[in-house]
Amino acid sequence: MPHRRLVDLAILSCAVSAGIHAALVPEHFDEGIGPGTGFVFSAVLLAALAIGLTRRPSRLALAASAAAFAALLAAYALAVTTGLPVLHPETETVDGLALFTKGVEAVGLAAALFALARPSILVHSQPKGARS
Repeated sequence: MPHRRLVDLAILSCAVSAGIHAALVPEHFDEGIGPGTGFVFSAVLLAALAIGLTRRPSRLALAASAAAFAALLAAYALAVTTGLPVLHPETETVDGLALFTKGVEAVGLAAALFALARPSILVHSQPKGARS
């Protein structure tokens, strides 16, 4: 896979996960302020990371994306096993959309980590048509 494709895959993963989290905000606010706020924060953070990686990919943006994906995967693991104190104290049931989202995030995590291992991808990575 060409190196730029790893960054593109991380961007796509951020965008897809952001959209799913945003779509689920109302449902999670019905459960409580903690879950709703967590989903708003996740959607905004992921959207910002997608934009940042698109406009100016950097090691910092890739590391932040990897950290966000890892945190979301860990939070979900806790949510379905023990619950998350304050944000989602009761355990959540596993469903297909959640598993799909976690799969997208796992792919994004892998892409970001592999991209970080290849620093040359950040050279000349300005999107087509963009001006300096």
